[in-house]
Amino acid sequence: MPSDRDLLRPGYDYIFQQDGAPCHIARKCMKWLADINVEVLAWPGKSPELNPIENLWSRLKHAVAVKRPINQQGLTEAVISSWYHLITPEHLAALVESMPRRCQAVIDAKGFPTQY
Repeated sequence: MPSDRDLLRPGYDYIFQQDGAPCHIARKCMKWLADINVEVLAWPGKSPELNPIENLWSRLKHAVAVKRPINQQGLTEAVISSWYHLITPEHLAALVESMPRRCQAVIDAKGFPTQY
């Protein structure tokens, strides 16, 4: 969890988001998050609209594809370069700040797909 403190503004309150993958919701993981006082978002099933990381992965995949790596080393370099030049704290903050709108959109759509 140290990276959250590196990426977010000091004193920024947040709710940690993870999907319902078994490794994420294992008792040991959930206990650890509780022990370090991390609030976890209740995750509704099959709600990719609520996962802003999907937007980030899409941008990253596009940036890497444009570089057209031809081998594993080229792919590694393209991912690292794209990550450090494309993903900024401001971009991450915008994704985090979109969460109330995303949650409301899912509520309004009664769990059906949304614009996200």
